[in-house]
Amino acid sequence: MTPPSRCGYVAILGAPNAGKSTLLNRLVGAKLSIVSPKVQTTRTRVLGIQVKDSAQIIYIDTPGIFRPRRRLDRAMVAAAWTGAGDADLILLLVDAVDGLTQEVRAIIDELKAREKRVTLVLNKVDAVRRDSLLGLAQLLDAEAIFTAVFMVSATTGDGVEDLEAFAVAALPEGPFLYPADQLSDLPQRLLAAEVTREQIFLQLHDELPYAATVETEQWESFADGSVKLQQTIYVRRATQKAIVLGRAGRQIRQIGARARLELEKMLERRVHLFLFVKVREDWEEDRERYTAMGLDWSGGES
Repeated sequence: MTPPSRCGYVAILGAPNAGKSTLLNRLVGAKLSIVSPKVQTTRTRVLGIQVKDSAQIIYIDTPGIFRPRRRLDRAMVAAAWTGAGDADLILLLVDAVDGLTQEVRAIIDELKAREKRVTLVLNKVDAVRRDSLLGLAQLLDAEAIFTAVFMVSATTGDGVEDLEAFAVAALPEGPFLYPADQLSDLPQRLLAAEVTREQIFLQLHDELPYAATVETEQWESFADGSVKLQQTIYVRRATQKAIVLGRAGRQIRQIGARARLELEKMLERRVHLFLFVKVREDWEEDRERYTAMGLDWSGGES
């Protein structure tokens, strides 16, 4: 007898740099969310869609939850909590190396206030001694909001299969909400912009931490199957524009070259990528920029 189909939402919450985007990409089997050594690189809610046996799991990768200071911070945190509110299952991903930090404590307190039952997922377990890991699991389990505990490495895939099986069993019965071959609800323009923004993070490190955003402003497909993308990198100051461009334009050419390779892997076709850099001092207060990033402007209100 064929088992009934299941479908539902699984939210992945956690502090910045807990490994949420790496876990999402591992679960879905494709690169949907940018990964960087820097915290707070995910800015919007990303849906990753996985079909597992007779179930469709719709993962919600949320921005890391932290204490917001700017409008952009507040909008990112609001997106994370909205993702949790929409979910059939909530996973709290905790970096096993960092343990119970103040940020993790704040998330747990908020989950308690919202009366949410949560599944604890300890990540990066390959980097922690087993006795320390068990001690951390006991410490967190004492918070009495966790229905189950999983230990995984999003990087190597250890423990992820058990987590998938648990998620499937937790979903309600019902038809698929998306086509079986669809991997995300994000428009390709936004995914393409995120690929380029990832390269800015990876290549510029501490020189340009959070001052840039990227928008895909032109997308033109050709008869030979290739595509032309025109993207604009917005920064806040002229000095930041100079950093992105580099001496004689070398830096932006390197960003573009690596982004193009990643885009060709993602789109499975040849890509002609053209990058431009513009200074917009107040882009973090510009409603249009929030719409382009998929964030709710009102979520950034004080």
